[in-house]
Amino acid sequence: MSQPLTTRPAVAGISIFPFRQPPPLCTFLFVIVLFVATFYTLHHPDAVTHSLLFSRNSHNALRLHRLFLSSASNATISSYLRELTRHPHLAGTKPSLETLNYVQSHFKSLGLETHVAEYEALLSYPTHISVTARFSNTTTLEFDLNDVPGDSSSSSPVVRPYHAYSPSGSAQGNVVFVNHGEERDYRALESIGVSVKGCVVLARKGEILGRGGIVKIAEAKGALGVLIYAENDGGGFGGIERGTVMRGIGDPVSPGWPGVVGGEKLSLEDELVTRRFPKIPSLPLSLRNAEIILASLGGARAPLEWRNSGRVGSGQRVGPGRTVINMTFQGEMKMKKIHNVVVTIRGSEEADRYVILGNHRDAWTYGAVDPNSGTSALLDISRRFAMLLNSGWRPRRTILLCSWDAEEFGMIGSTEWVEENVLNLGASAVAYLNVDCAVQGSGFFAGATPQLDGLLVDVLKLVQDPDAVGLTVEETFKSQNNIIQRLSRVDSDFSGFLHHAGIPSIDMYYGADYPVYHTAFDSYDWMIHNADPLFHRHVAMAGIWGLLGIILADEPLIPFDYISYAEQLQVHRDTLSKLLEGKVSVNPLSMAIQEFSLVAKEAADEAKKLKEKSYSKDDVAAAAKRRELNDRLMLVERGFLDAEGIKGKEWFKHLVYGPAAEPESKLGFFPGIADAIAINASEGVIEHEIWRVARAIQRASKALKGGFT
Repeated sequence: MSQPLTTRPAVAGISIFPFRQPPPLCTFLFVIVLFVATFYTLHHPDAVTHSLLFSRNSHNALRLHRLFLSSASNATISSYLRELTRHPHLAGTKPSLETLNYVQSHFKSLGLETHVAEYEALLSYPTHISVTARFSNTTTLEFDLNDVPGDSSSSSPVVRPYHAYSPSGSAQGNVVFVNHGEERDYRALESIGVSVKGCVVLARKGEILGRGGIVKIAEAKGALGVLIYAENDGGGFGGIERGTVMRGIGDPVSPGWPGVVGGEKLSLEDELVTRRFPKIPSLPLSLRNAEIILASLGGARAPLEWRNSGRVGSGQRVGPGRTVINMTFQGEMKMKKIHNVVVTIRGSEEADRYVILGNHRDAWTYGAVDPNSGTSALLDISRRFAMLLNSGWRPRRTILLCSWDAEEFGMIGSTEWVEENVLNLGASAVAYLNVDCAVQGSGFFAGATPQLDGLLVDVLKLVQDPDAVGLTVEETFKSQNNIIQRLSRVDSDFSGFLHHAGIPSIDMYYGADYPVYHTAFDSYDWMIHNADPLFHRHVAMAGIWGLLGIILADEPLIPFDYISYAEQLQVHRDTLSKLLEGKVSVNPLSMAIQEFSLVAKEAADEAKKLKEKSYSKDDVAAAAKRRELNDRLMLVERGFLDAEGIKGKEWFKHLVYGPAAEPESKLGFFPGIADAIAINASEGVIEHEIWRVARAIQRASKALKGGFT
């Protein structure tokens, strides 16, 4: 149940009227603030030409930041989310076009320069699904595979739970429970004499393997089909988690190049396409139905290491026994047009440098959390940016606001856009700021490339915590979490920007997890009763996200800290050295990181001297030095890219942060090295991968230092 409005104290800068417009007094005061800001702008034209105005430490910059924060309205964000979640809007369907039109019309109504980037992509939809269990010669049960809430008022149908890109087909066989479906789980089964060959496997989704990885391993072990359940069950309602099982990201029929309308598309029989899809069918299952199957299994007891882990008790049997599953999935692959909406706010001095804020808007169902909590925040940021523009503000650099399509099928919209613009991104992109699920619950979480750590923490100090009166987000983050994760995972739209194009990135969200993930219960009603009844967390996230964009776009010197990056690389090197136990030398890494540290210190000293100089528009020499340093700061991340990419996942080019090809890799960084260790490669192969990373760090050092050898 949501809290009564009268029980939550007011928080400065955050409206506490979530379901109606602010009262007249608040509106009047805000108009006065805008009037004063406009008057100041008109009578002090030099103040908006990016002299001292938008230095992060200046009085005027603080005024701008406060104006941005004070223009927040949780009532407005609530109305955006309500509108976005009226219907399910799966990518490629008619309701998704209605959502597209809503977002596009919103941007245009604000007078923002808006265009749509259109692509063609192969998407996957279900036509028939069924799962039947036979527990004995006479007892048969057909499972209900729907999870539509009983009070659903939408006229648009919710897609039945399925796995996108699963091959059509049927599988019948005895059931074997494989825990999380990892290689180590199969080894544990083998140790007690259990094989899955010719069987249907039942797996519970864990933290290491995604759906595609679970199916890939089961296929290699000889299984006929796969059922996957999540241990959260939609908040007790019997929700079923949809998702994709495609390997890799982006449009499968235009791998490595953009799927522009009329462009080259591979046939479904092409080996580059078929290797992206599993060979055996799979389906999602509710926790309730999974427990029915688990309770019926005979055979050996679960391996000792599984017991007392989650719901696997000491008495759990793993099969195979007399329980037989008959599962069927029939689907269709269709070429569909997908649409990215891009807003351009032109920079006043460095219009050819881009700060990019992105969120996807397509959803498996209603998508209140995933992704439209983020879409609502993006729409509110655009509203506030429009207010600032009308008051005379212009960002120094260009800001792009991007609404991606077809993320749920495998980050398709953002990936196609990155592939189409990869050269311009490499030359001109400052940073990519991603918010997918803006609000899942309580607590702020973030992942970032290390040069952005300090900026992120500084911004958190400016935003008041939505759950602790009188404290900033930075104060609660420091006491509750205080860990900025690294972005090696591939689960949202930052992947193409960082892993393929080498763009410094941040990904942020409120709440570690939520029970209605990818189910029909991810609705506006669930949001207002559970995750954010008063939309205070939405307001906080929009404030953090928007301020990051403003500062990165406005500050004369890009606020990147490569000393922090060097320190993080050193920590990674130490962790790797401990794992290798002296069997392979990490000296190449040590030397490369030492060089990077020295160059980072030189760049920091150079930036400090430039900041100490009084800035003047007419000082052409100083402006040229700033521009030249900014170029070097911006290009460093590109140095970590390698043309050959990660072995087995060559599209992913980043050698420091990227997805490991081997699920059991023990490092969350240096993916090539991690894979070599995971497959017990020879010392020579591991050493080669160490040298590859060392050379990447050396390239980054040269980019930061500038000039030529």
